[in-house]
Amino acid sequence: MSRVTCQPLTFLITGFSWLLLSSLVGLAILIGLVHGTPLPSWLRLVHVHAALIGGILQLTIGGLFASLSATTQSDRTPSNSHLGLFVALNAATVGLLIGFGIGNMTIVGVAGIVVTGAVASIATVAWQYSRQSLTQPASPSWLYRFSLIALLGGLAIGVAMAFRFIPELYPHARLLHLHVILLGFVTMAMVGATHRLLPIILNAELYSPRLARLVMVVLPAGFTTLIGGFITSSLRLEFAIGGLLVFCIGLYAYNLLRTWVGSGHPGNAASDHLLIATFFLVLMMIMGVLIAANFLPQLPALPFGSLHLAAYTHMALIGFIFQTVFGALSHGIPEILVTSRIASRKKQGPYQDQLAAIMNQWRAVQLTGLSFGTMGFGVLAAMTWNFPLSSLSIQIATWVTVGLLLGSLTLFTAKLAWALGIRPPE
Repeated sequence: MSRVTCQPLTFLITGFSWLLLSSLVGLAILIGLVHGTPLPSWLRLVHVHAALIGGILQLTIGGLFASLSATTQSDRTPSNSHLGLFVALNAATVGLLIGFGIGNMTIVGVAGIVVTGAVASIATVAWQYSRQSLTQPASPSWLYRFSLIALLGGLAIGVAMAFRFIPELYPHARLLHLHVILLGFVTMAMVGATHRLLPIILNAELYSPRLARLVMVVLPAGFTTLIGGFITSSLRLEFAIGGLLVFCIGLYAYNLLRTWVGSGHPGNAASDHLLIATFFLVLMMIMGVLIAANFLPQLPALPFGSLHLAAYTHMALIGFIFQTVFGALSHGIPEILVTSRIASRKKQGPYQDQLAAIMNQWRAVQLTGLSFGTMGFGVLAAMTWNFPLSSLSIQIATWVTVGLLLGSLTLFTAKLAWALGIRPPE
């Protein structure tokens, strides 16, 4: 009797489904806020945790298993417990959302422990995978390892918050939890993945491995120092390290841009999304420094409310994270389908070309919708300095933003379903 297993594709599709669902909830929250009928506050926690735990974390695990499969030239990864991991991760995500929905932090804490255990169960595999590429030039191994440590640390802080182990430090813990997960785990892992994927997609060598190695040393060090600034409440330290991170991310973007220019490759949906994601990452870092500068006592403060903070976070989350996910899946899903459905390498070419053509369909529309929809958050936030939320201008800008994002998400989802439904010719 064959063992029931859970393949990388299952993690990737399920993770994307969670991301899509959380996006719809987020757009509903935005519409409610602008129309003066805000949805319950717990729905924001549901929105964030569905995206990060059910979506990004599961996509990351699927990407890890897919990379391991490619390394072993097999459609199965070395682990025998993928089904258990898959069930535990998704059940814990549901538990988190239920806990937040009914306001029961004990359920949230237990679910957080399950998520932490699920990550810990594959930590050794992830650490060993990082070690495999340590000898390669400009290897992202250190970023992967740092992101794994940050993920476990961020989850531990979240569990401690849920059980109120440190109530007197709750505001600091919340700030740490958010930044350790978003910057330490998500950003570091995606920067490492982009460093690895873009040259493969472009079929070119990275422009400067030396510059890449510098970025991979400075980024974790800068982030660690930034966390020290949060702990000590040193705004000046946060501001200074933020400037260093902006410079470092600028070098990272320059390296990727020169790689693309030097490749002579016209680009495709995957490379376009990854490059645009890099632009939004630079913008995110600059905006973070400006927000910190807004709180310096000697500078005049701009009016800064919840909508402006939401605009900043969502330009980062959608502009950087969604663009990276779209780029990685545009490249990775066809690769996984080809290797899992056709054993003979000689027969894989036509099928791979067919799937690649599907993912490249209407790419300009997809890229434009996602990019301008993301920028729409910033436009909305800026407009509130001069217009009330009830004004016609704000209402129109809101629906344009929602329409652009929904259109891009719908288009990409339809192409994924199309690619999954296309079977190789006999």
